[in-house]
Amino acid sequence: MTPLEALGIAAAGFGAGGINAIVGSGSLITFPTLLALGYPSVLANVTNTVGIFPGSFSGVYGYRRELRGQAGRCVRYGAATVTGAAGGAILLLTLPSGVFDSVVPVLILLACVLMAVQPWLVRRLTNVHARKLGVAAVVGVFGTGVYGGYFGAAQGVILIALLSVVVDDELQRLNALKNVLAGLANLVGAIVFVIATHIAWGAAGLIALGSIIGGQVGAAYGRRIPAKVLRWIVVVAGTAVAVILFTRN
Repeated sequence: MTPLEALGIAAAGFGAGGINAIVGSGSLITFPTLLALGYPSVLANVTNTVGIFPGSFSGVYGYRRELRGQAGRCVRYGAATVTGAAGGAILLLTLPSGVFDSVVPVLILLACVLMAVQPWLVRRLTNVHARKLGVAAVVGVFGTGVYGGYFGAAQGVILIALLSVVVDDELQRLNALKNVLAGLANLVGAIVFVIATHIAWGAAGLIALGSIIGGQVGAAYGRRIPAKVLRWIVVVAGTAVAVILFTRN
């Protein structure tokens, strides 16, 4: 690895950490960077997961104020995320990459649609029994955990779109919860990959360093974004990610 390549990986980690704290989909910076530098796709994916999870928790710390009073949600949805992410990481190591990759852009676009119509859906669902929404939330978070353990790019977009529909709270508080769940999925994936497969540790360390700093910067500025603006940032970012993945398939 040349000094210029090392700088590029660290810079990609910084950008990914900031974007993950605000929206999600930061892996769409680091993952293609590793591919461009010649890392095989599976190695790039697992290395990115190991490198990106410290930045996820940096974003959690930055949003700690918005997490007050959400301990119950973190435990309930965190358990679903951890279980799903473990399954997703195992799938990555056992199934052909094309099996899951083919549905990723569709999932992201669905998340963008949910996010765009979230205010209307919330009004329509006000009379739905809370338990039904609670079950839907846990099942949805579990599924997102599977996705996060397998690939993870735009997992935050899917999570915040899902949470904004099934959990009645301010968008910035849901963004803080999203950071916790995405961080847990990345952590579980990283543990499985470290145990079961090869990691490019130099690249992972550079991504980790950049993402930790980027997570703090993203959290500092992300909470200043109005809810309506944040919603459409998520929609635009998620759509862009889906288009990129469609062109790759």
